[in-house]
Amino acid sequence: MNRPVIITCAITGSVPQKKDNPAVPITVNEQVESTHEAYEAGASIVHIHVRDDDGKPCSDVNKFELVISGIKKFCPDIIIQTSTGGRGRDANKRGSSLVLNPDMASLATGSVNFPHSVYENSPDLICDLAKTMLEKNIKPEIEIFDLSMIYNAYHLVKLGLIPEPVHMQFIFGIKNGLPAEKEILEIFIREAQRYLPKLTWTASGIGRHQIEMARLSLSLGGHIRTGLEDNIRLDRFNLAPSNAALVVQAANLCEDFGCSVANPREARNLLSMTVEK
Repeated sequence: MNRPVIITCAITGSVPQKKDNPAVPITVNEQVESTHEAYEAGASIVHIHVRDDDGKPCSDVNKFELVISGIKKFCPDIIIQTSTGGRGRDANKRGSSLVLNPDMASLATGSVNFPHSVYENSPDLICDLAKTMLEKNIKPEIEIFDLSMIYNAYHLVKLGLIPEPVHMQFIFGIKNGLPAEKEILEIFIREAQRYLPKLTWTASGIGRHQIEMARLSLSLGGHIRTGLEDNIRLDRFNLAPSNAALVVQAANLCEDFGCSVANPREARNLLSMTVEK
């Protein structure tokens, strides 16, 4: 039987703008439509941010609610994962979407340098977000930008703040962060599985590293992430015409590696999320 692979589509993010690629979905309606197209193309998880009327990242819970309700209308079984990320957002409001009980939410377990800023995640903030997710039965996707974040995540598991089995995303290719190299990914997988043997994981790459890391992830037994948040190009010569086009590209890679594309129900089972909210 072909191994089912989860495709996560990060549709918007905090950085890309229309001037970078006109396909970047900014408004609520654009995000809902783009998610529906990505879902039809094979995405079983959608990772969402919201933007204000000027296209800047924000924590407006009303916008999150509109995006989530629209997605549920057109993609009733897709796994909705909201961002608690820090670009352009006040730390006290980064968990705003959690009141809406999404299926999943991102949780970085440490701080890291971004190209022009520090992505700051204090221990108190990490614990507060983890506690809220635990109370609301929201599955964290642990965002790993550095090796220490694996050990921090394990510490939170031992404290009972993150339930097992754990799902991690290893992120490569950010300027000032980790280079997209197989040897580093293999170290991350080895160390994470040493402490968390029931781990599921995704490897993602930023920009031109997106396809490279997807191939490595498939070859090493992981899942994949794509989308205009991380990469606005289909290849070095062409902008991606949509999130769906990037999902199709990822689905074709799965076929190349003899894997099947997991549907949302299969993805929930793989992540031990058997109950839809």
